Amino acid sequence: MEHQYFAACPKGLEILLAEELETFACDDLRQTVAGVYFNASLESAYRACLWTRLANKILMPLARFQVSDADALYDGVKAVAWDEHINPNSTILVDFIGTDDIIRNSQFGALKVKDAIVDRIREVTGTRPSVAKVNPDIRINARLSKGGIVVSLDMSGASLHRRGYRVRQGIAPMKENLAAAILLRAGWPAIAKEGGALLDPMCGSGTILIEAAMMAADIAPGLQRSFGFEHWLNHKNDTWLALREEAIERRRAGLEGELVEIRGYDADVAVIRAAEENIAQANLDDWLRLSRKELKDFKMPTHKTLEHGLIISNPPYGERLGEIESLKLLYQYLGDRLKADFSGWQTAIFTGNPELGKHMGMRAGKKYKFFNGTIPCELLMFSIQEASFHRHPLDRSDSASKVKQGQEELTAGAAMLANRLKKNKKQLAKWLKKNQVECYRLYDADMPEYSAAIDIYGDYVHVQEYQAPKSVDEAKAQKRFEEIKAAVPNALGIDEANISYKQRRRNRGKTQYEKLEPWEPHADITVQEGQGKFLINLWDYLDCGLFLDHRPVRQKISTMAKGARFLNLFCYTATASVHAALAGARFTVSVDMSNTYLKWARKNYALNGLGEGRNRLEQADCTKWLKDCEQTFDLILLDPPSFSNSKKMEDVLDIQRDHVELICDSMKILEPGGTLIFSNNLRSFKMDLTQLGDFDVRDITGSTLDPDFSRNAKIHQCWTLQHK
Repeated sequence: MEHQYFAACPKGLEILLAEELETFACDDLRQTVAGVYFNASLESAYRACLWTRLANKILMPLARFQVSDADALYDGVKAVAWDEHINPNSTILVDFIGTDDIIRNSQFGALKVKDAIVDRIREVTGTRPSVAKVNPDIRINARLSKGGIVVSLDMSGASLHRRGYRVRQGIAPMKENLAAAILLRAGWPAIAKEGGALLDPMCGSGTILIEAAMMAADIAPGLQRSFGFEHWLNHKNDTWLALREEAIERRRAGLEGELVEIRGYDADVAVIRAAEENIAQANLDDWLRLSRKELKDFKMPTHKTLEHGLIISNPPYGERLGEIESLKLLYQYLGDRLKADFSGWQTAIFTGNPELGKHMGMRAGKKYKFFNGTIPCELLMFSIQEASFHRHPLDRSDSASKVKQGQEELTAGAAMLANRLKKNKKQLAKWLKKNQVECYRLYDADMPEYSAAIDIYGDYVHVQEYQAPKSVDEAKAQKRFEEIKAAVPNALGIDEANISYKQRRRNRGKTQYEKLEPWEPHADITVQEGQGKFLINLWDYLDCGLFLDHRPVRQKISTMAKGARFLNLFCYTATASVHAALAGARFTVSVDMSNTYLKWARKNYALNGLGEGRNRLEQADCTKWLKDCEQTFDLILLDPPSFSNSKKMEDVLDIQRDHVELICDSMKILEPGGTLIFSNNLRSFKMDLTQLGDFDVRDITGSTLDPDFSRNAKIHQCWTLQHK
């Protein structure tokens, strides 16, 4: 005998759920918002509870009526023969959903329904069931809408998305039935049947991996849990046991078959541990494989040949984790990794911010709308093949056009400067090529008349004019600056649009110096240094994000960082931390007061496929942070400003006055055998060695100046310190 049921599901899953219910021999299906009505035998209803991967609830409606007032609600519920469904010794719980002008509070509605049920059972049997808010034997569902109510017996018990394997979860967990829906839309069952692999580069607590394995191995989602109908008076236990035995046999056969490759990776060791526990609870630990890996290390597995498969992931999208600007770079990096190593594969990216998907550098072939809780999301499907590739929105590589033809003739002074630039570039050429350096200082006031620093950042140029002495006539200073502007594009063959000029001028009025307006707000560019990529902004800030004179220091850190606990004090944009992480540091901690710089650092991490689980950013006054720090480190970079009187600091920092205290505080948290690298840019600085006699102090300034700074050896000073 058939009965009508209602399968509730998250919004957006109705079509998939209807297709699934058909496979359980359900008929007369009717989709509605967040659910599907269907007719089925009791056996098919049991099968739906056991095998549905998508539904939250399977409800058996027992009564439908209009609610004109609270008494009508009570009377309508009491009219149901509850004594035929509920044992008076059972525990119950009422889930009441919806309110209106009559029933304004769902708790009040639940109370009236509960009273009607227990009163009916007590009148018939002389005994009443008790209420249990946790793990009740029977749940009753009451749904109020537009003055009408449907009262149902909940066949499921706890929500069906609870499979019984999740014992731990990450920060932003995905429900199991949503993960299953994503896998179905991504075509995973067909890919698995063909022997394809599944990889998740940001697997979190492993929900997608487990659901994928259960599909591939034909494992019933409800095999590890109990159901509400097991305490129902009309329960047919022999029918249920036969269905369970069938599911157990299918699971055994599925796991004994040829197992497809399913692997997950995550940068956060804590969530990997959580995933391992969940996988063990699902009894899939002999099948699924996990590794702690940064996104930078995500590549095609080499232990066996994987010809095709699905890469699926739920990266952060700014609603709960991460920040949008750094996430753009994360998606860009992920897209670059996929294009480089997974040609011919399929990719499914689930995100609450579809705009981020544009930064993958591929056109999405299909898009499916979902809800993650109340958050509208999309599943973006990509085919990793060259025909779908496109330039991501942050790519400015084609903006470095050739220099314009037909330039005006240079003045004698501009021609002299242009010749010097060409000469310097020729002298550095062999060193640049050998060391693969694309960011360097080309000119540093070599000619006193043209007092500027000229730096090269790939296809871009950064020109900073030094302040002219008061003895120099303002008109003459301006003329020389115009000659700099004429000489630079002429000598370097770079379009003027790719040159940033920062000019300092004495002014009357409110501003002491004049700064040229940026040609494009937030015009970040990406440059390469060693293993790392870094975001540079040549227009919006006084400093562009990468101190070129510290290149050798960063290289030194790269050689020392493998396996080390690295601390970066006054970290700026954390470029040294990126180098340390890429070189295999155990973890990095970067401290700075500036939220602007830390956001920039976060983007640098994302640009290099580095997560923040092992690369912590701390917004703090370094001088105070050092006093409170209880952690120890193997390698510390201490590169403070010469002077700071920031409002965020409790005191003024004067590096000449305060360097001994700063160094001593840093050495307190340096492990024996570890190294502190201390550097500063104060030309008049003198190290007070008399107060640092407990340490082995070595001046390494000479080895930290590359050829592009040989003309200005006083750009910085640098020491290493170790415990004696």
